[in-house]
Amino acid sequence: MTTKTVPDSPPENPLKICVFCGSSLGNHPSYAELAVKLGRTLAERGMVLVYGGGNVGLMGTVAEAAMNSGGKVIGIIPQRLFDLVEQQELTELLIVKDMHERKALMQKKADAFISLPGGIGTMEELFEVWSWRYIGYHQKPVAILNIEHYYDRLLEMLRHMVGEGFLHREIYDDLIVSDNIEAVLEAIHGKARDSGAVPFLKKPERRR
Repeated sequence: MTTKTVPDSPPENPLKICVFCGSSLGNHPSYAELAVKLGRTLAERGMVLVYGGGNVGLMGTVAEAAMNSGGKVIGIIPQRLFDLVEQQELTELLIVKDMHERKALMQKKADAFISLPGGIGTMEELFEVWSWRYIGYHQKPVAILNIEHYYDRLLEMLRHMVGEGFLHREIYDDLIVSDNIEAVLEAIHGKARDSGAVPFLKKPERRR
């Protein structure tokens, strides 16, 4: 793992928020506007942004906004993607071997996770940390910023999974969902105060 650091003096023990989002900007200007607002808000609140390390799409937008607002940004990127995309100056850039190491390090460094609009990579990251919460690998809150109703159909599918008996209602209800940044951050703080407050943990299972 390679580390590039720009000296800075962040607040002591700041909350670290990992943001999953697209490497594209999408078709609505409001997606990028939300990414800018989120980056600024995290910086203004003294929170640390943890993200995928790229300089393109919503990923680059949220990181640039946080840096321009005086925030601390930690980027984590696998060597292959580092070689393919442009970089911007961050507080800290960690170059890792592969995607598995990247996601594991994101999960380790973050205190909570927020998903903005994105593609299959974003979906993979979201579902992985969300499922890990109920297996017992972590107790960190997971949230979706549902701007422009982007996640409506996914949420509908999740409710279908609940109805069909493949997803526990407690797990679905535990997912933080809002189109409002402040509401998401307040919900994250609430769960953090309860030490994660996981409502459902996987129990030992045996085939009968």
